[in-house]
Amino acid sequence: MLVLLPPSEGKAASGRGAPLKPESLSLPGLAGARAAVLDGLVELCAADEEKARVVLGLSEGLRGEVAKNVELRTAGARPAGELYTGVLYDALDLASLDTAARRRAGKSLLVFSGLWGAVRVGDRIPPYRCSMGVKLPGLGALGAFWRAPMAEVMPEAAGDGLVLDLRSSAYTAAWKPKGEVAERTASVRVLHSQLVDGVEKRSVVSHFNKATKGRMVRDLLRAGARPKGPAELVTALRDLGYVVEAEAPARPGRTWELDVVVTEIH
Repeated sequence: MLVLLPPSEGKAASGRGAPLKPESLSLPGLAGARAAVLDGLVELCAADEEKARVVLGLSEGLRGEVAKNVELRTAGARPAGELYTGVLYDALDLASLDTAARRRAGKSLLVFSGLWGAVRVGDRIPPYRCSMGVKLPGLGALGAFWRAPMAEVMPEAAGDGLVLDLRSSAYTAAWKPKGEVAERTASVRVLHSQLVDGVEKRSVVSHFNKATKGRMVRDLLRAGARPKGPAELVTALRDLGYVVEAEAPARPGRTWELDVVVTEIH
């Protein structure tokens, strides 16, 4: 099982230990593209702080993030699974998993990134600010920039098993499964169900969508679940107590879309 995750804007305040070693990152086929984005980002941030702030979409209060980007090559790095601290990662809580579950996480979780393309949770990277929606001078929109390099490496990374796609829309732009890989890929939508005047109403949740996805991945890792495809994933999630609705795609080459229905949001 390969689980595709978005990164988080929230990150640990600083890295620790040795600085970035690009050659140590997973998916070495992305090395050239990573170097290009890293060079472009550092150059932008070193040359003009205000321009960089605008390009990166940072508020005035986050201006200090520009200076951090300048130091990316020398800043202390930490495992990506420790670096990201947003809602999904708080719910996933990798640090509290037992040894076997953490080992499974290291093999199965892949985090998409505007700067790195994609990294595994054990890859050591420094804190940064660069979302997939950024249009970097000289490279353009990063979602489009990453499509060709990701198309080269992702089919091999996906292997021959289930691909569970939990990315947000900005990050799906960098790679969309095709062909037989798409047929064993499942994306998840979280719906909040509540009774209004005796009638069920459903709505898509945002903040709590991330928390639910984090808990769901955590539960799968703890259970040692190894679904081979989307249908087996539905069974595994139901066995874990989730309410899941799904139908097989009507046409070949399409991904499965699963609805996880919750009655409480937290």
